[in-house]
Amino acid sequence: MKSQDWTWLAGLFALSVYVWFRDRTWWGAAEDVLPILAALPLMVWLGHPWKFQLIGKSFPKIGLLMLAAILLVLGAVLDLCLPAALAWIVVFWCWMGYRLEPAGRMRVCRLLPLALLAFPWVTLDFQLVGWWFRLSSAVTVENLFSWIGFSVTRTGVELLVQGLPISVDAACSGLKALQSLLIAGVALTYVIVGNSPHYWINLPLLIPLAWLANTARILSICVAAMTWGSDFAMGVFHAWGGLAVLVVMFGLCWALLRFQQKKLSRS
Repeated sequence: MKSQDWTWLAGLFALSVYVWFRDRTWWGAAEDVLPILAALPLMVWLGHPWKFQLIGKSFPKIGLLMLAAILLVLGAVLDLCLPAALAWIVVFWCWMGYRLEPAGRMRVCRLLPLALLAFPWVTLDFQLVGWWFRLSSAVTVENLFSWIGFSVTRTGVELLVQGLPISVDAACSGLKALQSLLIAGVALTYVIVGNSPHYWINLPLLIPLAWLANTARILSICVAAMTWGSDFAMGVFHAWGGLAVLVVMFGLCWALLRFQQKKLSRS
């Protein structure tokens, strides 16, 4: 690495600190947010080898740096984390886009979603998504239990199933785990189908998969509450039962990706 590379690294580090600490409201849920810091090390590991090409005094297009500046201003004006995170991506690509060898550029480009997920914009900017996750999951659980033949009434995110009150509260929104789930999903998709066009097609599918996993988790908690009581469902089962459902969903995701991989190898 040349001295200018260390300058870029220092600038990116300073910008990442700004993006993280511009809005510190995530501190109240630090134990849920901090795991997303694994995204950048994961990107570095999956992106190896990082081979730099020999260059002269070339400089990245000034237009990209201007775009990054506009995104930073936009984030500050709108009080949003996502534009600032996008600005970090643009600056990072300004550096990587002219320093990496062509083969490495393509590989790192596919890993940029991991870099974007390394900042807490889901928690800070998308609280409405959490509410939608809760409401849609409550509606799904209501319809499923009604179809089975149970007596169910719903008011917003409050359910009454066979006389048992169940509240799909904020802890059941799945928002805290959503970004971590997306990071794991992007990494899994890259490892299995990262070298095919199916990679970009599969990435948007991670969002409905995360919703399905969260809905299945809420459904399992409801079943546990009706079977063994609310204390059991909201105690040990709430943590470990929910984790088991997420593991099953990732197993299904892995199976789907492996199926695509086998089809690609035959074609």
